[in-house]
Amino acid sequence: MNQPFTKQEKIRFKHVDYAGIVFYPRFLEMLNDLVEDWFEEALDRPFSKIHETNGIPTVDLKVQFKKAARLGEILTKSLWVKHLGGSSINCGFNFLDEYGQTCLEGEVTLVNVAIQQDRNNIKAEPFNEDMKEKISKYISKP
Repeated sequence: MNQPFTKQEKIRFKHVDYAGIVFYPRFLEMLNDLVEDWFEEALDRPFSKIHETNGIPTVDLKVQFKKAARLGEILTKSLWVKHLGGSSINCGFNFLDEYGQTCLEGEVTLVNVAIQQDRNNIKAEPFNEDMKEKISKYISKP
């Protein structure tokens, strides 16, 4: 079984609300950072290059908030591929605290798109074989 893509993140002051816990939209920003890091570090497709001619927008997102995360804690964020389609990827993800307890889990569906120069015409575009091969290395279950 393949390993998920994993990164750690320290909860900083910018992530928390007045109660000292992560404000829920910051979790979604952390998820987007994880996706962006996966594309750059594991798939050799940095967002700085993708957005010149293509995109990889999120088209579906399911999130369950399981446990609060607090200022100073270190989260382990993991992402794996549940299904690879022609132009889409359905990924599972979870964020675990330092004790292995789940703070956040869910699924995100991303679609590879071609963007025309005028940026008004955006449509799904199949992944090439090289990209499918790189993505398939992360097909897994947690």
